[in-house]
Amino acid sequence: MSETDIELDAEVTEFLERAFEDNYQLLRLEAGRALSPEGKQFARQQVLLYWRKLREIAQSVTDTEVHLTLPNQKTRRGRTYAIEGIVDIVREAGRTVMYDIKSHDADYVRDHKDDYAKQLNVYAHIWQTLRGEPLDETAIIVTDFPRKVAEAMESGDERRIAYALAQWNPLIPMDFSASRVNATVAEFGEVVDAIEEGEYDPPSKEHLDKRQGATQQRFATAVCRNCDARFSCVSYRQWALGSTSHVEKAVRQYFGDAGPDEDLEDWRAANLEATPDVKELLQDFEQPSTTKAGHP
Repeated sequence: MSETDIELDAEVTEFLERAFEDNYQLLRLEAGRALSPEGKQFARQQVLLYWRKLREIAQSVTDTEVHLTLPNQKTRRGRTYAIEGIVDIVREAGRTVMYDIKSHDADYVRDHKDDYAKQLNVYAHIWQTLRGEPLDETAIIVTDFPRKVAEAMESGDERRIAYALAQWNPLIPMDFSASRVNATVAEFGEVVDAIEEGEYDPPSKEHLDKRQGATQQRFATAVCRNCDARFSCVSYRQWALGSTSHVEKAVRQYFGDAGPDEDLEDWRAANLEATPDVKELLQDFEQPSTTKAGHP
């Protein structure tokens, strides 16, 4: 690495540190929640590791947060709608690459590439046909942090960390085909019609129990657990309660499902640290003293 690269790396790292702190404080105010010191440090390291892992792409991006719109589409039932998306574009050495960023698990994306390719096909169509721009490749960048990398970082073992980072690949190339665009747009239209007419039938309980891809997580764990509407979903309720005879235990587990244990522990630790001490609490409950005229 040259002296120029080292200076640039230090400059970018300093910028990322500032940006991380600013965003953290903003999100803390908006959400009313804090991270534990350990959780905050882990999140900071994650940001820096992404920069180092995808540095070449980050430095090559020529168009960031490009808004793509496919307007005036018609559903099968006659409704007008538009498809919109945001991508990043890299133009380098005569090639143009489109990147779509997803906060999903990399193994899940790789096992369901066809589903993700549909969306990128539409974006590629907008870029090439409506904008008249060249495009050579499309890819997805996943931001979900692999558990193996997290565990390696927690161990503090440099060799284990180096190995985990070498195995980690958040960049997933995707094939795109112009011939599939019309079918994908029609699928979007079906979804629009279903939403407008209140058709919200969830997948069956049996589908929720199916294991997904390389991680072998059940659909309910990988997908439903990230859905805020899961507690009012009949299928999820049936899946969570199951047919177990230990109904009380199942009910408590179902309604107490607030996320992974790691997130809950960070939440507890952060709230303990943010809790005022006894003296501060007493001051909050003390009544302000009053004085009578003539008596200080």
